[in-house]
Amino acid sequence: MDDKAPRFDMAKPPVRQRLLLKPIIWLLCFPSVWLRRTKITKINCRGLKPPFIFLSSHNSFYDFKVATAALFPWRANYVVAIDGFIKRERLLRNVGGICKRKFTSDVQLVRHIKRVIDNGDVIVIYPEARYSLCGTAAVLPASLGKLCKLMGVPVVSMITYGHHISSPFWNTKKRRVRRTEAVMKLLFSAEDLKKATAEEINDAIRAEFRYDDFAWQRENGIRIAAPWRAEGLHKVLYKCAACGEEFRMRSRGHLLYCAACGKRWEMTELGELKAEKGETEFSHIPDWYEWERAEVRREIEKGEYSFTAPCHVDSLPGSKGYIRLGMGSITHDMAGFHLKSENGSFGMEKTVPSLYSCHIEYEYLGKYGDCIDLNTLEDTYYIYPHGDKFSVTKIALATEELYAHYRRTNMERQGTQRRIDCQANSEV
Repeated sequence: MDDKAPRFDMAKPPVRQRLLLKPIIWLLCFPSVWLRRTKITKINCRGLKPPFIFLSSHNSFYDFKVATAALFPWRANYVVAIDGFIKRERLLRNVGGICKRKFTSDVQLVRHIKRVIDNGDVIVIYPEARYSLCGTAAVLPASLGKLCKLMGVPVVSMITYGHHISSPFWNTKKRRVRRTEAVMKLLFSAEDLKKATAEEINDAIRAEFRYDDFAWQRENGIRIAAPWRAEGLHKVLYKCAACGEEFRMRSRGHLLYCAACGKRWEMTELGELKAEKGETEFSHIPDWYEWERAEVRREIEKGEYSFTAPCHVDSLPGSKGYIRLGMGSITHDMAGFHLKSENGSFGMEKTVPSLYSCHIEYEYLGKYGDCIDLNTLEDTYYIYPHGDKFSVTKIALATEELYAHYRRTNMERQGTQRRIDCQANSEV
């Protein structure tokens, strides 16, 4: 990589949203909200005023527009991933964007959030740190409760419904859902935070972030008649529920099918799956996804999980754009991620305890294929494995399950050691 490539200035203080830009921001957001007839329900928000922390679910770009409408007329700063700043850093800074490299422990970001709070504004955070893969909640960081307690201002949540089914991560082509919902709720007042522990705050946030867009679609009778509605779904449902083969799932039109055993499922207009012949193993898409997670968990518990592939790698040091680093190999196994180049010019190690989740992309930018992105505080590597014997969805699930497995086994070891120590003390 060119060492002279400009890096994003992560220490630069956040900009208070420019007053002159606010009418433009509202003009860009409100027509979409009105067109989709998005209903925003506010719970316990009477008398609420900035500063406060605003935690939103994350299913599509439309989340930003609904958040802007829900927060009208207050100023806000938004935590945005580095790739959002490409070729538009000045604009995003002026509308309140604060840069973050995904799944890194960033003390500088905490300082920026504190500055927003001190300015008397709203800080908007998408704690899942990525679009939902199948319309259900992603893993939340354990540090969230500590952050809220440290800031000492009200904590507000916003859970959206209909955003995933309207433009799912696995095929963002718009489905023109014309009725969506958002629920904005005061979770903690400043006084409530003083009485709660960080873990109690985490528990409350996790409980609030239980949502299911496909269940919402079915319950509300939202029909999506697009003949291509299932295309891309095999990116999420990579393992056949009938024969168990991995990486042989395909999709075409309104059908999901397995290239290994030939079984086919129709995705109905209500977002359910129905086998053309025989048993429908999972009619609810998130249930199939969670079954895949359980399968990955079993591999990890047996110590058998491993993936290695040649790859090419791009770097994103700043907002100017991507830099091709070259060829290398990526390994993900029981010890974490190991990336190395063919010529020794780049590399990265991410241990299991250092990464509770990871970000993935499907067909990134429509031309680069599926990828994993791994971050340091100074750079982001976009890693594109070669071949077709892998799934970035499985890699993302394995990252989360490896971290959970590490936490469980570590706690068990500590518990065993405490019992041994207690027994030794009692015998003295």
